[in-house]
Amino acid sequence: MKLNKVYCMDNLELLEQLPTGSIDLIYCDILYNTGKNFKDYNDNLGTVTQAMKWYRPRLFQMKRVLKDTGLIYLQCDYRLVHYLKVDMDCIFGIDNFRNDIIWNYGGQSRSKDISCKHDNILRYSNGDKYVYNTQYQPYTERTLKEFRHRNEKGELCVRTCRRDKDGNKVYYYTPKKEGANITDVWDIKPLSPSSKERLGYDTQKPKELLERIIKSSSNEGDIVADFFCGSGTSLVVAKELGRNYIGCDLNPKAVEITNKRLELI
Repeated sequence: MKLNKVYCMDNLELLEQLPTGSIDLIYCDILYNTGKNFKDYNDNLGTVTQAMKWYRPRLFQMKRVLKDTGLIYLQCDYRLVHYLKVDMDCIFGIDNFRNDIIWNYGGQSRSKDISCKHDNILRYSNGDKYVYNTQYQPYTERTLKEFRHRNEKGELCVRTCRRDKDGNKVYYYTPKKEGANITDVWDIKPLSPSSKERLGYDTQKPKELLERIIKSSSNEGDIVADFFCGSGTSLVVAKELGRNYIGCDLNPKAVEITNKRLELI
């Protein structure tokens, strides 16, 4: 296994060559099976049954190569998320399901019906002792106004009141942190047409999304793997954050774009 390399090959072939328990974090923005032929790749795996038959051996291999302390994030949408969750429950264990994260990318819609404006990101661990580094999101204006008390250290706090078993009031002071702990709904803006991050690669994801995943679920020096790397955003963020990486994509153009981005860091 060569670290900090992007492989142009079938990801199942690469997975079968990787050592057992060698990867700290897997993130994959997988094929959604939209049936569309994008400029950069063909997103058509056939029927749902055919798609899941294609995914199943890859999921087994991802489970095998992940460390006991590792986590896996699979990004998809409503087309396959329910089927993938059933298979992930079977392969990784239902007790290792952590979250179905909703990436709310928002935006306007001209649809006459309720439109879909989110992706699903299935998050599973490979055991109970997985890595988690607390991440924060900005406080709401309402919450910020509640930080008007100070504790004995002089820190701004939110004061809450509870009663003890005798009915007496007891006050608790919660100091102000970097922000509120993140939830499983992520309001992160997608890349705008004029974004400096844009490379002209279809379905490119914003770095902010990958930063949250990699910061929360790995440490410096860990190995981050993306077996559907596309334009390589996950690998770029991994390198910027001091992680090692392994990337894979079947599309030579994707590998070329990714390598060029990595060379600039």
